[in-house]
Amino acid sequence: MERETAMTAQILDGKAISALIRAELTEGAAAFTKRAGRKPGLATILVGDNPASHTYVANKIKACAETGMESIHLPLAATTPMAELVALITKLNADPKVDGILLQLPLPGNVDSTPALEAMDPGKDADGLHPYNLGQLFEYKSWAEMSSGRSPLSCTPHGVIQILQRSKIPVSGRHAVVLGRSKLVGKPVAMMLQALDATVTMGHSRTKDLEAICRQADILVAAIGQPRFVKASMVKDGAVVIDVGINRDSAGKLCGDVDFEAVKDKASAITPVPGGVGPMTITMLLHNTLQLALKRAK
Repeated sequence: MERETAMTAQILDGKAISALIRAELTEGAAAFTKRAGRKPGLATILVGDNPASHTYVANKIKACAETGMESIHLPLAATTPMAELVALITKLNADPKVDGILLQLPLPGNVDSTPALEAMDPGKDADGLHPYNLGQLFEYKSWAEMSSGRSPLSCTPHGVIQILQRSKIPVSGRHAVVLGRSKLVGKPVAMMLQALDATVTMGHSRTKDLEAICRQADILVAAIGQPRFVKASMVKDGAVVIDVGINRDSAGKLCGDVDFEAVKDKASAITPVPGGVGPMTITMLLHNTLQLALKRAK
């Protein structure tokens, strides 16, 4: 029987990396404001009264203020018809003070958000979720093209990449396994990893022998939405583990998709929950807003 080697994983501190990027964005926003005579503007649309969504939007508004960006908050009743939501987005498309638009998801009752997202100007899509911008990921041939600012990148996946890059973790030539195939995380992060020359395998609920596939990963990205799904037996010694999940366990404790306490003794590097990928999402939203403002100014 092969003997497992215990190691102490490097904790990938998303909060610290986020703070570094926000300092850069504050400088960038100040330079833009001086040149353009106005701050980069982010409009946030919140439909309904979901407490978690209210918290997320409040954090986004606070982050805008801290980095010198203008926040325009537009709350709507849960009963707002889709036609009214689309009309509001169309109005924001034409507003010269708005550089980025964020529609907080999910919509009440899990209503299909596609008509609202399609109504958004792709050049103001701060979340990188417009079908055009998602489609652009398939067009880019390299990370240099993908990160050039030509189109906004999905915030959470881009946050994952920033954690890897700023932690100086090599990606080229390595085998990355992505758990989860959503358009919010799984699919875009797989495209980004491929652009960085990783060989990518996507695993999901129908994948046969998922444990064996996960054990092949040099880089394992967990975005499957199940508390502590990834066990130590699923992780190769020395793998880099990125936990995108935010869940509550049966005791109500915040946790990720990875069994952190068990896996940290096998991984070479790992993101915690909280304090890992989570802080990066809003930071990359601000990054997109500034990039969109700069692109529009040209």
